[in-house]
Amino acid sequence: MLMEPLILIVDDENSIRKFLRVSIETQGYKCIDADNGSNAIMLTISQNPDILILDLGLPDMDGVDVIKKLRTMSQIPIIIISARGHDREKVEALDAGADDYLTKPFSVTELLARIRVILRHKSINEIHTEKENEIFKINNLIIDTDKHRIWIEDEEVRLTPNEYKVLVLLAKNHGKVLTHKFITDNVWGSTGIDDTQSLRVCMGNLRRKLGEDPAQPKYIITEIGVGYRLIDEQ
Repeated sequence: MLMEPLILIVDDENSIRKFLRVSIETQGYKCIDADNGSNAIMLTISQNPDILILDLGLPDMDGVDVIKKLRTMSQIPIIIISARGHDREKVEALDAGADDYLTKPFSVTELLARIRVILRHKSINEIHTEKENEIFKINNLIIDTDKHRIWIEDEEVRLTPNEYKVLVLLAKNHGKVLTHKFITDNVWGSTGIDDTQSLRVCMGNLRRKLGEDPAQPKYIITEIGVGYRLIDEQ
């Protein structure tokens, strides 16, 4: 019998922890919780949860510092829930190693959907741990990283090397928000130069070749002021 996924909820407000715990456990998941950063780190090490839901405003340390400490010892998926809604703060948390970010107040339905996406990715990654070459299918888009080829339905799409790198990076992290810095560091390299404009141009050309309308995206979602994400595989 498969074990239920274990989710760690970290928030200094008891009422929020209880509400989230009830909402999540009704979906068949198990929950544990903590009210500060130190306990969050301790429980992550001792209980090895599948997902960490983390508030940034904790009494003993900032949530971003919790992320940084955990990333030295664990790759646990981290979903941020925070009242901090400024783009700079979202980028800081995502660059520190968070996987997703929801601003309070948020829809529990959306949080549960984000949890399902992360668990699905986690399961796929565990199955394909030894497999470097993958095929991704997102709606009518097919990305074959073995053959380095892209198709939309039966028509092959020709991309420049950087356009291909951006698309594959998004595909390997589909459903996850990637910041501008993360993408530019991985595609152009960490040069210390702000390549955000290069990324915007590249993304515009990539979307045009995919036949995508940015106002009604089928593949690439813009997280304004933060970065981009590829929708989850269908």
